[in-house]
Amino acid sequence: MNRDQAPADHPEVQSGRIGVLLVNLGTPDAPTPAAVRRYLAEFLSDPRVVEIPRAVWWPILHGIILRTRPRKSAHAYAQVWAPQGSPLAVITAAQAADLQVRLGRGVQVGWAMRYGQPALAKELARLKIAGCDRILLAPLYPQYSGATTATVIDALGIALKAMRWQPTMRTLPPYYDDPAHIAALHGDITRQLAALDFAPEVLLLSFHGMPERTLHLADPYHCQCRKTARLLTEALAVSHPALRVEISFQSRFGRAKWLEPATDAVLATLAGEGTKRIAIAAPGFSADCLETREELAIRGRAQFLAAGGEQFAVLDCLNDGAVGMAMLETLVRRELAGWVE
Repeated sequence: MNRDQAPADHPEVQSGRIGVLLVNLGTPDAPTPAAVRRYLAEFLSDPRVVEIPRAVWWPILHGIILRTRPRKSAHAYAQVWAPQGSPLAVITAAQAADLQVRLGRGVQVGWAMRYGQPALAKELARLKIAGCDRILLAPLYPQYSGATTATVIDALGIALKAMRWQPTMRTLPPYYDDPAHIAALHGDITRQLAALDFAPEVLLLSFHGMPERTLHLADPYHCQCRKTARLLTEALAVSHPALRVEISFQSRFGRAKWLEPATDAVLATLAGEGTKRIAIAAPGFSADCLETREELAIRGRAQFLAAGGEQFAVLDCLNDGAVGMAMLETLVRRELAGWVE
């Protein structure tokens, strides 16, 4: 028998394939208090997400938050839940499917959530079993934060630790100032502004908030959001010179001081100062989710109109649209260089 030939009873082992695993933040399995409680318990137990000593945080989390917040959050999720599931999961799955077509059969594309399902460890193992021994992990966060990108890398390390035969890994860098990202944002926002039935006076760029202390602890998130906003504003100044662009941070939680200005406060202030027509874009999100479709599109609208505004629009994220997917393909192909032609 050929010394390189496997024995007849040797199990078949797949190898030699390339994989890409898209990862987003997470979502509950259903818009119910029980499902939201499970999701929040995992999410808010991550020490990178809540940087409070466990002895202090644990009684607050289990004694107050997980007893009171799930019902309120479930109601919010129910307002935006699609027949196929949560917007974030539906869109991330669509992004993976479209990227699979774009990359072809030589690359296997999967998707996972950092919190909730499908779990990162499970999807990484699935790609490995399918023969992917070289995998690009792609966190879909344009801007880096310890509470987002770093937690994905943490989960990757835990998943790899459980594997005897580990795949070779690469990770997609943050792309907050990548020319392809800025061009995609500019092109897609321009398209959506043209489709509105009114001309906004202000375009508000709303990013997810973080506690202000993260900035002082050298987390680059705030600076990267600001740079995304600056580059996008410069592009819009050429195409939309009459449009005023502002920046804000949403989703404040708890008593700590958060990055400012806060989106809800900015909406009220703008309306109070006489702004009647506004559009909001969320260039820190790769896909629409609870924070864009409920917090901005429903609560944000109510806040603006109640303060005296008249016309309000929330623009879609890049999602799985043609412009956004072309950008994602560009970024992924760049990181696959040397693995695929």
